[in-house]
Amino acid sequence: MPAVSFLKAAEYQDAHPGYSDPLDEQTFLVNTINQIEKSKFWKNTAIVISYDDSDGWYDHQKPVIVNGSNTSLDASICSSTPIRLAGIPVRCGFSQRLPMLVISPWSRTNYVSHQLTNTASIIKFAENNWLGGKRIGGGSFDAISNSLSGMLQFFAPRVDPVILDPTTGAVARN
Repeated sequence: MPAVSFLKAAEYQDAHPGYSDPLDEQTFLVNTINQIEKSKFWKNTAIVISYDDSDGWYDHQKPVIVNGSNTSLDASICSSTPIRLAGIPVRCGFSQRLPMLVISPWSRTNYVSHQLTNTASIIKFAENNWLGGKRIGGGSFDAISNSLSGMLQFFAPRVDPVILDPTTGAVARN
């Protein structure tokens, strides 16, 4: 396996309302994670699960926009001053609270991070670990995103994989 890989479920399994079902997403996730946990690569793997930021099945709270806009088109929803990345004004930015899961032998056990992260935090994690901290640039959000490193503890004992049943999501019984 390469050092960094990105997987995206087929449309019918991506949990996007309107054309996908959360149970199909569960099947994709559980089968994929089980396969990785059973492989020789598990001991050095971190699986990061993130969700689409436009809508979804997962939140009951009204979104909070974190930065403003430089256009009148979305002024009604963007309430603060726009930030600039690499001199480029950025529109509203991320808003919805999204679940982000880190599954790894190095994950902190029974831990919930309260640090603000976003999908660019995943890129930042890869940049920090495999590019020596070099950033994509060009106004990318990785430059201002928080790290995922607090979700991992590299000094802790390794955790055995938890194999789940893809139809129920429960721990599989062997």
